[in-house]
Amino acid sequence: MQVFIGSKVCDSMIREIIKNLAKFIERQPKPFRINMIRAAAGSFLSNLTAQYRSIYILRLGATPFQLGIVTSIAGTSGTAIALPTGWLADKHGIRRIFLIAIPIMALSSLLFAVALDWITTIPALLLAMLGTQLLGVACPMVCGSYLKSEERATGKQVCDTISAIPTLIAPIIAAILITKFGGLNAEGIRPLFFLQVLGFMLVFGFTYKFYFDTLGAKASPIFSGLTGSIRQFFKTGAAAKPWALYIFLSSTTFYTSMTYLSAFVTEVKFGDEFVVGSMTAASMVLPLMISILLGRAADTFGRKKVLYITIPLYSASIFLLIYAQDVTALLISGVLQGFYLLSAVTQGAITAELVPTSLLGRWYGVMNLLRGLASITAPIIGGFIWTTIGPNYVFFFMILIETSKMIILWLAIPETLKNPQVVL
Repeated sequence: MQVFIGSKVCDSMIREIIKNLAKFIERQPKPFRINMIRAAAGSFLSNLTAQYRSIYILRLGATPFQLGIVTSIAGTSGTAIALPTGWLADKHGIRRIFLIAIPIMALSSLLFAVALDWITTIPALLLAMLGTQLLGVACPMVCGSYLKSEERATGKQVCDTISAIPTLIAPIIAAILITKFGGLNAEGIRPLFFLQVLGFMLVFGFTYKFYFDTLGAKASPIFSGLTGSIRQFFKTGAAAKPWALYIFLSSTTFYTSMTYLSAFVTEVKFGDEFVVGSMTAASMVLPLMISILLGRAADTFGRKKVLYITIPLYSASIFLLIYAQDVTALLISGVLQGFYLLSAVTQGAITAELVPTSLLGRWYGVMNLLRGLASITAPIIGGFIWTTIGPNYVFFFMILIETSKMIILWLAIPETLKNPQVVL
């Protein structure tokens, strides 16, 4: 009887959560709702190959250090367009950036699919980084432009929750297909890129038909040029410089993990495609389960308090990965890695609140410039550490970076929930 009553209470709570979620989404502007669908589809497609891309390049003949070099070379394309992308998004609108970025992602997948050796993956990596940077400016601008400050963190977490559902199944589907196509080798992974091409073409058609900006493009007269963006932000606000360093460090962690985590699991921990895919799927469990809760916490108690929880838990996942002795430990590490995404969304809310809405494009351009620089330096540093000291130390390096982020957050970053637009 008690079990029955408990089950009814649980069902009632779930229905209430779904009802409130539906109401929240319904009252948001249409561009936000359409972008959620686009982001979910794009996330599914990206996660078909994201965790296998480094393995694919290694199987095409690259060493870990060469993997770092080609990834760093690819980072130059995203870095080069980071600032002008933000400026163009402010001037011409978010829709135009989407309609440029998605075909670039499709072409990148096609080049990966036809690559013959690791050197021929460089053009594909260049385009992938270029498309990712474009989307990295446009997508958060939707939340920054259309969501109210008191709902911004929640809205970002809702968007990530919706995206987490297809992302959760994408790596497992990919693992099944890899097994069917011949195993964890180049020929087994290659067909996934052809599937991506088709998928990105469909996403492009959806975006072209349904996504339209409802806010006019804006241009600020105080910016004399693209380099003026950096000078203006850093001259007028105490929070800009430490936040820029914080974003660079956070991006260093991301690109180091993106380049070497799957290689570490397969080459050092001897995991197969299902272990790699399951870890990636596991990393989406927490974003799916608690992202909305954390979003509400960030909107209620403050952004920094949430980061003080999520960053140490993500660091724990890295520590567990280093010392994992079996698949269970690897999967637990995968689950805890979800705290990086939860941290990143909350960081995104802070980024959006440091400048006026009219300057978001250029501000995101500056942030993406720093991410681009990290995408160049992190893979080379990781490859050097892997080759000269050992694979484990790549991940100790990541723990050191996360610790540095906590220090910067504690000493130099203001709480933005009650004090939006503290920079300008």
